[in-house]
Amino acid sequence: MLIAYSQKVSSAGFWPGAGLSYPAFYSYAYPEPDGFKQAEVRPDAAFYNQELGKFILPYDVVREAESPDQMLLEFLQSTYEAAARLGNWNQKELQQLTFKSQLPS
Repeated sequence: MLIAYSQKVSSAGFWPGAGLSYPAFYSYAYPEPDGFKQAEVRPDAAFYNQELGKFILPYDVVREAESPDQMLLEFLQSTYEAAARLGNWNQKELQQLTFKSQLPS
C-alpha cells in the first residue's frame, strides 16, 4: 500500500453499505486527476458520489443484470481507463510492471 499510494493508483472493491444505505462496488483514483469526477464511465448506472469521493455501481444493479460479470468488468475497466487517461499515466509501462518487482528488497 505504501508503494501504491506513493505513486498513482486505481483502486476498486465492494462497499457493504456504510454511508450509502445500500451495498455497491466502488472505484477511485489517487491522486484523483482533474476531470475524474466528470468522466463518463460505464455502465449507465454508475455515478460519482461526491461525499465518498468514489465512483459507485449499486450491487443490486449488477446482481439483476443479464450478465453481472460483464457489467462489473465494464465498470472496473472504464474507471481505470478514465483515471489513466486523465492522469496521463504511462499505461504501457504500468502493464509491464509486476507486484513482485515493486516490493522493497
